Amino acid sequence: MAQSFTWFPVNHLGSTKNNERLHNSYEYPSVPLCSANDVQLRFLCPDDLEEVRTLCQDWFPIDYPLSWYVDITSSTRFFALAAIYNFSIIGLIVAEIKSYSKLNKEDRGILPESMGRDAEIGYILSLGVHRKYRQNGIGSLLLDSLINHLTTAERHKVKAIFLHVLTTNRTAILFYERRGFVLHSFLPYYYSIRGKCKDGFTYVSYINGGHSPWILVLANSNCRWTLSVDLRSYADGVSMGMLPYGRTI
Repeated sequence: MAQSFTWFPVNHLGSTKNNERLHNSYEYPSVPLCSANDVQLRFLCPDDLEEVRTLCQDWFPIDYPLSWYVDITSSTRFFALAAIYNFSIIGLIVAEIKSYSKLNKEDRGILPESMGRDAEIGYILSLGVHRKYRQNGIGSLLLDSLINHLTTAERHKVKAIFLHVLTTNRTAILFYERRGFVLHSFLPYYYSIRGKCKDGFTYVSYINGGHSPWILVLANSNCRWTLSVDLRSYADGVSMGMLPYGRTI
C-alpha cells in the first residue's frame, strides 16, 4: 500500500477537543483497503480512551492500568498517533522522548556516554494494528510518521529509537528488523504476563547521527568474543565487559 495519508482534526469524530498535539500474536484474515487515502492519521484525544483500551486489551498480553490510557489520550508527553478507517481506530503507535540520564539501567548501553547527557532517545511503548487490517502497511505508516517526527531539525538531540518486545513475538521482531531496527540486548524475565515471567529483547534504530558504543571483535582458536566499549570515554575510566560473540546485554 502506498505510504500516503490524510490528516483530519479530532472533532471530525465528534470530540470536544481540538487536535493540538503533534507487538501482534494471532493470525486473522486481513481485509485489503481500497486505497491508502482511505486511512487518516490523527493524535489521540480523551474521547478515544475506551476504544483504545478495548483494542489494546485485544492486541497485547499486558494489562495496562487505567492511568496509562488516561495519559496516552490526554498528555502531550506522548506521541500517540492513531490510524483511522471508516471513523474507527484501526492502528496506533505510542511513543515518548526520554533523556539519556533518565533511562533505566538496562537501556543505558544504547548510546555511548560520549554523546553527552543532553542526548535524547525515542521509546516506542506500543504499536498495534487491528487484526482485520494487518498486511496493509498500517504499521509501517505509523512507524514512518514517528520517525519523520523525530528526524526534524528541532529533534536533533534524539539519537535513537528503541523498544522492548517479547522474544516469542516473531511477527513484531521481523517487522522491526525489516524496518532497520537491530537487536541490542536480551532481557531475561523482563515481562510479567499473567503471573509468568517472560524474556524480552531490546531493538534499536539510530537516527540523527546516533550510534551504538564501539564494538571490537576479538578471536582466538576456541571462540569469538565481542568487546563493547565507548572508546572515546575509555580514558575517563569507563569499564569494559566481554561477552560471548553474538549476544549483547
